[in-house]
Amino acid sequence: MFGFHRIAAVRPAVKVANPRENAVEMVRLARAADADSAALALFPELATTGCSCGDLFHSSTLLDASDSAFLAILEATKDLGAVVVAGLPVRRHGKLFSCAAVMHRGALLGVVPKSYIANRREFYERRWFASGKGSSGSVNICGVTAPFGDDLIFEKGDNFSFGVEICEDLWTPNPPSSGHALAGATLLLNLSASDELVAKAAYRKKLVSGQSARCVAGYVYASAGSGESTGDVVYGGHLVIAENGRILCESKRFENSAAVITADIDCEMLRNIRMSETSFDQHSQESHRRITLGNLNAIRKVRRCFTPRPFVPDTLEMRTERCQEIVSIQTTGLARRLDAASAQRAVVGVSGGLDSTLALLVVVEALKQSDKPSETALAVTMPGFGTSKRTLGNALKLCRVLGVETREIDIKTSCMAHFNDIGHDPDSRDVTYENVQARERTQILMDLANKENGLVIGTGDLSEAALGWSTYNGDHMSMYAVNCGVPKTLVRHLVEWFAATRGGELAAVLHSVLDTPVSPELLPTGEDGEVAQKTEEIIGLYEVHDFFLYHMIKHGASPSKLLFLAETAFAGKLPKNELEKHLETFVKRFFANQFKRDCVPNGPKVGTIALSPRGDWRMPSDASADAWLDWKHDEN
Repeated sequence: MFGFHRIAAVRPAVKVANPRENAVEMVRLARAADADSAALALFPELATTGCSCGDLFHSSTLLDASDSAFLAILEATKDLGAVVVAGLPVRRHGKLFSCAAVMHRGALLGVVPKSYIANRREFYERRWFASGKGSSGSVNICGVTAPFGDDLIFEKGDNFSFGVEICEDLWTPNPPSSGHALAGATLLLNLSASDELVAKAAYRKKLVSGQSARCVAGYVYASAGSGESTGDVVYGGHLVIAENGRILCESKRFENSAAVITADIDCEMLRNIRMSETSFDQHSQESHRRITLGNLNAIRKVRRCFTPRPFVPDTLEMRTERCQEIVSIQTTGLARRLDAASAQRAVVGVSGGLDSTLALLVVVEALKQSDKPSETALAVTMPGFGTSKRTLGNALKLCRVLGVETREIDIKTSCMAHFNDIGHDPDSRDVTYENVQARERTQILMDLANKENGLVIGTGDLSEAALGWSTYNGDHMSMYAVNCGVPKTLVRHLVEWFAATRGGELAAVLHSVLDTPVSPELLPTGEDGEVAQKTEEIIGLYEVHDFFLYHMIKHGASPSKLLFLAETAFAGKLPKNELEKHLETFVKRFFANQFKRDCVPNGPKVGTIALSPRGDWRMPSDASADAWLDWKHDEN
């Protein structure tokens, strides 16, 4: 479903040196994972015997029993849709290897040996096992022959493919999983027998999450635990599943019982990120042998939570850190641009709305960084036909509290003159009526910048650029756009951050701005002088549009997948039909307004998603949106 696959990491309760009983336990747990629609069930290293058998690994009795257990598992799982990946000792060419057997629907598809053998301190694995690094060919286990080597990729279509490494392999400078990822594996599996030491679990999680991020992959880790010998070390049975740097699920350690954890990994997303954001193509490896899997279990309902605000960190601590970093990027970029242009003033149009408030705050911070007085900023408020008393009051209060030079220029008379010049009836409240005001304001700012030897600082944000919610050559244009990389949902939090960190009278003004509906204020106000035009009543909720923007640009999600993700994220808040309307609006506006994005001014990129035509987003301005509007007919 939409590229999601349920993956299980399994910790059996082993009986050391008792493969027959271990096989029974492994089959039971594999069936449980299969019944939960898992496409794959991963067991720990040496799960058929237990990893703590010591010199019993030199006993043919144990190894023969392990081979018999393998045959029992292979036979008992032939009716399962889940791939079973289990650890066992394997004899080959007079050597013993710690291996992963990949089984599916009664067939042994491949055997992957451990590449790096731990042999330090409490580890002395070379006493029993050989390294399988660089090995290739085949192996025969009790009459069953299969490919053998560390160069195997198992795959089903473009999305579901995996490579295997074993325990110590992850802890080395060049893990085999890196090569598997470069060969196309979107899932990386690790069968482990990692003992527990103080603080080791935290480091282990960092290795797993870090490798999943570095390889842009799902990483599934299953380590030995319950039932292993505790003669010299203790095994905690740590199970961890990560996706592109994020831990999706992990087990408790030190439990005296078996455990199965599952996570639904978005393999399609991982593939799309690799194509758009990484240099995988420069390091691709084609030397791996590829093994095709049979039909896998499919999930009917994805068990994942998706935040409705992907641009906004979940916790206050993370939001505070994020806001600080974004403001630092904005202020540093603006300070450098003012210096490079030898500008004596920073000219900002201030409306009393969120975007212009943030822009003016950034201007003042940039001037502080350059040891310039706040009066260097020239804030211009330009009331027109739709300016409300509240926003005008907020704009004037903000300028006064920040100590910037303020000018109030009423544009109604000049707009009326322009209506007369172009033969437009001012009673016709159409797009011409609105855009005349936006362009009049921009003309004033540009001419003032010339007069004051300054730069016009743009206020428009990333969400407005995506939707084309700006007047071409009006508020669309500036000399440096400090908010161009900040989506609307994050603009609000940045203003809140300024209020929280600055406090006092400034905080009171900022909270008043935050409580004001987002509006272009281009249509006349009501009799009470309040806002008559609310943006989100016209184009829909910015929260939903930002959600679509994030997943379409960053993850390459199709429209049908965008709708599916949104239904999950906004469950209980917005019905499907409303989300459908938002999606149609988003797609149509995004495609129709590329011509505006093609000629936007410079401005700092602050996150992984940006729409600058010089860097992050390039598309024809006349591209057709038809395929994206046909989302109702997309297949899962």
